[in-house]
Amino acid sequence: MISLVFGLLAAVVALSFLSLLKTYRHIPPREVKRMARAGDKTAEVMYKPIAYGASLPVVLWLVIGIALSTSLVLLTNALPLWIAIVVVALIIWAGFAWIPSTDLSNIGVWLAKRLASPLAWLLERLNPKLARIANFIHSHQPISIHTGLYQKSDLAELLQAQKDQPDNRIAAGEIELLTNALSFGDKVVADVLIPKRVVDVVNVTDAIGPVLTDELHKSGHSRFPVYEDKHDNIVGVLFLKDLIMNKQTGIVRGVMKSNLNYVHEDFTLYQTLEAFIKTKHHLFLVVNQFEEFVGIITIEDVIEQMTGKVIMDEFDTYDDLRAVAATAAKKEHAKHSKPTLEPTPEAQEVVK
Repeated sequence: MISLVFGLLAAVVALSFLSLLKTYRHIPPREVKRMARAGDKTAEVMYKPIAYGASLPVVLWLVIGIALSTSLVLLTNALPLWIAIVVVALIIWAGFAWIPSTDLSNIGVWLAKRLASPLAWLLERLNPKLARIANFIHSHQPISIHTGLYQKSDLAELLQAQKDQPDNRIAAGEIELLTNALSFGDKVVADVLIPKRVVDVVNVTDAIGPVLTDELHKSGHSRFPVYEDKHDNIVGVLFLKDLIMNKQTGIVRGVMKSNLNYVHEDFTLYQTLEAFIKTKHHLFLVVNQFEEFVGIITIEDVIEQMTGKVIMDEFDTYDDLRAVAATAAKKEHAKHSKPTLEPTPEAQEVVK
């Protein structure tokens, strides 16, 4: 009878320390340290044994091994063989299959809190020898080589997992910003440019006045390429704010900025952002491999792709500037097109 009682008691000790081991594995030391510094009393107590590092699991495994061996010997002597085998099998299943596979439990935290001081006392006296044992075990473990190379998709999945964590302390907006930044460098100018066919351009000889100012303001843009003779011949950029502040009459040539900057449609958005920063310009003309003007890109377009947020400047009055420009282009095309039974391929392309 005594052997049975002490055998079951040893089994309880073994299972308790297995639960304790699992608890410490599920709580990162840095997290416990942070919580302790924040004033969490439970974390303050639990951090005492955690501070001894690798010596803690060595002690826990020694206690588990001694208690489990003692339990097996005593139960085998106290019970009939077949009952002892069943009990031993249940203990082994509970200790090495069920407990390690369950989530962090209140029982494990309660045990960690109650046994923290005795463990810290024991570790304080055994740490020098236990540290040698821990180093020996670590040096003879199989070598696991990790190149440290991850794909961007791996990091994106990690950020999404962090966002879904119940105890996540990173703002959702910051996670979204980081996720967008990961894919930012993979995009090229051709992916986000405003196509030439929907770009609002101004003639270099247009007269400055309320009519032009009102027309440009309604477009929803604040910067406009200026052409001479034909639309592909861009000679400058007109800023709506310069037009509004101008108190004199004249033509667009006298108000526009004549310095132009170009980017290739194959440039990455990261390269384009660097160009915006270096030149301190807010609008680039986009050209293709044949040096043909194919559209424009603004610094707002680039930042929107990086942040995932629509940027509005002081002259923007519409939520989707490309939609405004595209709608205006369709209306203009429809106004000048002759009615036909079937639209021409060119008309179909503009409507798209």
